[in-house]
Amino acid sequence: MAEVRIAEIYRSVQGESSFAGWPCAFVRTGGCDIRCSYCDEPAALQAGERMSLSQILERVDALGCGLVEVTGGEPLLQPAAPELVAALLKDHEVLIETGGHRDISVLDPRCHVILDIKTPGSGMSQHNDLGNLERLGPGDEVKVVLGDRQDYEWARALVADHALTEQVPVSFSPVHGVLEPQKLVSWLLEDQLVVRLNLQLHKYIWGADARSV
Repeated sequence: MAEVRIAEIYRSVQGESSFAGWPCAFVRTGGCDIRCSYCDEPAALQAGERMSLSQILERVDALGCGLVEVTGGEPLLQPAAPELVAALLKDHEVLIETGGHRDISVLDPRCHVILDIKTPGSGMSQHNDLGNLERLGPGDEVKVVLGDRQDYEWARALVADHALTEQVPVSFSPVHGVLEPQKLVSWLLEDQLVVRLNLQLHKYIWGADARSV
């Protein structure tokens, strides 16, 4: 029976992407194969208990949310993650947030991929699989987390070189407590970029260190 390593399952409000603000059940997988400098879920890097798909579905169904996000850690590190997403899609709208370094073509095209492309400031940009940009489909999104002006200019060039905003919604997210949102907004407006400002709502509601919210 297929199993997935799970760090936590909980209900909250979606804090990011174009789905921000909606009630959402979160399935956080344990384990990650990269180490971003700004990682805000270090507890999920190694944590997790093995759960069968039926156990996960039962827990998710009990939370009563039509929207579910599979996140991590890195969910595509789990061999059974595509099977989990497909199972969740039977009764839910499903988002999956992935770091962008693993092939997303293994996923059911009905799910919404939130592709989190890594900037130089993350220390992990060399791991990006930019082929994923060609694999994005309707309903998918790109998110880029920025720590400074260098990251911004890198992301601005990425968007232009791949004509990303003509294909999918693109969000720029400032590293919480590092890059001031006002500064990022000024750059976006000055350059007239058609990208979404992505603030992590959960950190403004409950604080940066709160877990399972």
